Amino acid sequence: MLDASTGHSAAQRRVLQLVERHGWNVTAFQTFGAEFTYFFHGDGCVAYVDTGSAWVAAGAPIAATDELAAIAGAFMRAAREARRRCCFVATEDRFLDATTAALRAVAIGEQPVWDPRSWPDTLRRHSGLREQLRRARAKGVRVRRVDPAELDAGPLADAAAELARRWLATRAMPPMRFLVGLGPFTFPELRRCFVAERDGRVVGVAHVIPVPRRSGWFIEHLLRDPQAPNGTVEVLVDAVMRQATEEGCSWLTLGTAPLAGAVPRPLHFARSRLRFLYDFEGLQRFKAKLRPIEWCPTFLSYPPSQGIIVTFVDVLAAFVPGGFLRFGARCLARGPSVVLVGLGVLLVPWIVLMAIAPAEQWFAGRAGVKWAWVGFDVLLLIGLVVLQRRRSPRLATVLALAVTVDALVTLVEAVSWNLRQIRGWIDGLVIAVACIGPALAAIVLWGTRARLVRMAREPARVR
Repeated sequence: MLDASTGHSAAQRRVLQLVERHGWNVTAFQTFGAEFTYFFHGDGCVAYVDTGSAWVAAGAPIAATDELAAIAGAFMRAAREARRRCCFVATEDRFLDATTAALRAVAIGEQPVWDPRSWPDTLRRHSGLREQLRRARAKGVRVRRVDPAELDAGPLADAAAELARRWLATRAMPPMRFLVGLGPFTFPELRRCFVAERDGRVVGVAHVIPVPRRSGWFIEHLLRDPQAPNGTVEVLVDAVMRQATEEGCSWLTLGTAPLAGAVPRPLHFARSRLRFLYDFEGLQRFKAKLRPIEWCPTFLSYPPSQGIIVTFVDVLAAFVPGGFLRFGARCLARGPSVVLVGLGVLLVPWIVLMAIAPAEQWFAGRAGVKWAWVGFDVLLLIGLVVLQRRRSPRLATVLALAVTVDALVTLVEAVSWNLRQIRGWIDGLVIAVACIGPALAAIVLWGTRARLVRMAREPARVR
């Protein structure tokens, strides 16, 4: 039940009290989203997402150190009774030490840590950081701390929302949830917000949440407008560091760099092969550029009775809104570069198959129609290669229109001729591929076109 005066449920207020007493986990203050459910046990709780097959917890239990094992054990028993698997995402050494006998753990990344009080010394030692700050300030970038309430309504809220939209538009993946969602922001009175502005326009935003038991801060979100001057993010971080020092903060993190550090070989492989969806290496390089004083490993903890592969699937399900199929379709609709390459690669054998296919069966006995289709697909292949290199919105529009017409004509041809010529399941499969392929390609190309149009509307990024 929500409290009409605050908009927070009784469970959220109870969790807030636990966070204020036992909030050691970096993830503790992130657990107030609507998707979270809370398992209370003694003087502590576990915040988790129910994926339908598993309870995926955000970090370790929010509890005193000597209560971690008992609460984790109770949570696992409750999950079994509910016929759910379970795991704990983004745990740290403190939790591992308390649950060594009960849980397995695998490294999934590292989080950089700073002491804000040493930030001035870091700047003195590293000229590259000073230069980034100088460049942004020379371009007129200024940072100010704002009341979080200003980001709920009004002109500043509208500007920040537009910045978030523009930032998300540059990502290869659609928005996710769980520990990486952008809002809504609960308990704003306990958060700190900073905006970077240039000529009165918001070009960057930093959202900071507390880590009470570490006297620490976590820069949860650090957003930069695609056309912001170089150094804008560094200026935001500099402002946060200085404010943190003034308020007595002695520990600060930017959160986990996924798949960084000594992760298992399959995760290291995924780190390099999935960069078309998420730039794991780029994120780590950026955080390292800010010269943290140490990197602390983060882990995925899970019961020994569970397999690691199914546990990773559970974790991914917690991050993906709407299920894997829907999320995959949304990824395709954004037209990532690797999908364009894949379309071109698949088009080559398809052209060969059409060239050797008998016109009597597949093209109503008309050789001219057959070679027209072959010629069309050859031109399409050339267009995809050019689009991959030049990123032209106009070319993307032409290709998207052409493939859409292709999909419609192919469907008409299949219904009016090919279905009557089916001689076996292989023929049926070929017809299905011929109809589904152009439809999916059209979705991808329209997504590519939308993304390129957005990028073309942005002025050249200020350097």
